[in-house]
Amino acid sequence: MLGFARTLRHAGVPASPDRVEAMLAALGALDVLNPTAVYWAGRLTLCGDPDDLVRYDAAFAAYFAGEAPRAARPTASVPPQLAVSAPLDGGSGESEADAETEELATRASADEVLRHRDVAGLTAAEREHLRRLFTLLVPAAPMRPSRRRRPSALGAVHPARTVRRALRDGGEVTRLLHRRRAPRPRGVVLLIDVSGSMTPYADALLRFAHAAVRARPASTEVFTIGTRLTRVTPQLRLRDPDAALIASGSAIPDWSGGTRLGEVLKAFLDRWGQRGTARGAVVVVCSDGWERGGTELLAEQMTRLRRLAHSVVWVNPHKGRAGYEPLTGGMQAALPSIDHFVSGHSMAAFEELSGVIQRA
Repeated sequence: MLGFARTLRHAGVPASPDRVEAMLAALGALDVLNPTAVYWAGRLTLCGDPDDLVRYDAAFAAYFAGEAPRAARPTASVPPQLAVSAPLDGGSGESEADAETEELATRASADEVLRHRDVAGLTAAEREHLRRLFTLLVPAAPMRPSRRRRPSALGAVHPARTVRRALRDGGEVTRLLHRRRAPRPRGVVLLIDVSGSMTPYADALLRFAHAAVRARPASTEVFTIGTRLTRVTPQLRLRDPDAALIASGSAIPDWSGGTRLGEVLKAFLDRWGQRGTARGAVVVVCSDGWERGGTELLAEQMTRLRRLAHSVVWVNPHKGRAGYEPLTGGMQAALPSIDHFVSGHSMAAFEELSGVIQRA
């Protein structure tokens, strides 16, 4: 359904996050296997203007590959001048509507196909289209309980606030005030391999990192790993994605170089992780596991990282290929310390990764 909302935004329907939440809440009370229920749940929550209805119907039919139910249009929504000048047999008006519907259907279908394509095999035009899709990606941050209690409508009774309220009411307790621990964003650390073997995926991984930093700038840190460790969080805080990637590329001295995962991971833990960056955070390592040095050091540092982090996620783009097995020495050394092993080869895989980070 989130993918359908994204398709609607491409079609010109302003499906804002609050409208998407309302749609998901409506579907929670309906049968999601019933196309009619899904159609009306989305139409009543995602459309805010009469002009959105035609685009919604076309996008729904294209995305779900079914015939959307049609409802009669109120005559008040049709401008008088169009009603007077329109021919009785439809004429060019129907042709233009059919052309627009066909164009929207083609675009929605292309977006869906592109979501599952391996980014390493995309053409220049498809990569440009993928960049636009990345601007719509909003990775959700994992949450953790806070030690500080805040006023709330539910939870334990707050004695001090209740007594102060009673004093204002003449000494009689007329209402119990409550408090509870409010959730706070958990830290997320992204370690992105920019070695030669990861070059086809480095651009997409950095764009995902930019989306994560843009969503939670205070709780997200990004480092590149190869032969050296480079912190690129300040560069990825730029609002424009292309400007952020250009600044990051200028700051990375070992782009398309070798891989020393064990040594670089040790440098990260000594300088950043042990001081608190990785402590209690969700650490995401994006690498294919090729290790230039010995695997003993990598296994030792992964065990150390697992003790510090709340959860360790490993993203390997090759995992999305049919018949893949983690046979490289680096992957064999890292697997015992990994909580979640996911692929990162397509837009759909990045959406899945966002969900894994949130649930971790």
